[in-house]
Amino acid sequence: MKIFVTGASGFVGGAATRHLVSKGHEVLAMSRSESSDAKIREAGGTPVRCDLETVTASDLDRAEAVVHSAAFVEAWGPDDAWYRFNVLGTQAMLAAAREAGVKRFIHIGTEAAIVYGQDIAGADETYPLAPTSPFPYCATKAQAEAAVRAANAPGFETIVLRPRFIWGPGDTTLLPAVEAMAKAGNWTWIDHGAAMTSTTHIANLVHAIDLALTHGTPGEAYFILDDGDASLHEMISGMAASKGLELPEKSAPAWLVRIVGAVSEDIWRAFGLSGAPPLTRHAAMVMSCTCTLNGSKAKRELGYAPVITREEGLAAMKAAA
Repeated sequence: MKIFVTGASGFVGGAATRHLVSKGHEVLAMSRSESSDAKIREAGGTPVRCDLETVTASDLDRAEAVVHSAAFVEAWGPDDAWYRFNVLGTQAMLAAAREAGVKRFIHIGTEAAIVYGQDIAGADETYPLAPTSPFPYCATKAQAEAAVRAANAPGFETIVLRPRFIWGPGDTTLLPAVEAMAKAGNWTWIDHGAAMTSTTHIANLVHAIDLALTHGTPGEAYFILDDGDASLHEMISGMAASKGLELPEKSAPAWLVRIVGAVSEDIWRAFGLSGAPPLTRHAAMVMSCTCTLNGSKAKRELGYAPVITREEGLAAMKAAA
């Protein structure tokens, strides 16, 4: 199958490209630069020079499926960045895919699409989306998912996969940030890392992407999860241990950290300071809220089951360090 992948120079898209190529698929991948070209070729894909604001049907070159993993995931950025890339970019990809005759559009969503800043315990896919969330990333991922599901039609099937806390080899975001903070002596837990979380190892996510090429109910969303839940303390400590790091046990209460995040953002906005603030509202929320999910729908309808356990994944990361 010929598959067009967005975000292929990043963690998820890169892993998806490598996995799909290993399964014998031909992968074309959106690329915005020479460095992205190199990463895509290294993963076995063919780079196509375009972006979410310029993509056209001809760029997809008769692809049969799209895996759309590109998104603006930063906790800080220009006011319109999340809407431009996550909503308008997804709409542009949908339009290009329809015109190109793509048969199946797989959107990499996220549990953030249901988040307003509340604790979530055992939610399944009937839990409502949060298109008016105060957190721009959450709101725009909800809006993007709604657009994808609404676009489902005979001959143009759309599927949404929602991982939570993606981790594993090749992580370019979470573990590097933890490592940098630990080495700088800046690591602090929120409420001792007691919040519970579902997680998604990257190998389990790319396995689900492969399944979604031919399985699942069109127009539906699926949580893609590792088996069981873990505390943030257990999960992040285990990831840090794979780098030979022992995180300090110092902790701050959630209410205080959320105030610091809000004040930091306000100062950065008011004075137009460069770079990102030391803490954002979104980061404070993510690290202080419980978010556990029910992945049984994916097991029923996609035929999904994890290919690696949390324990196996952590052990493999430690062995490879």
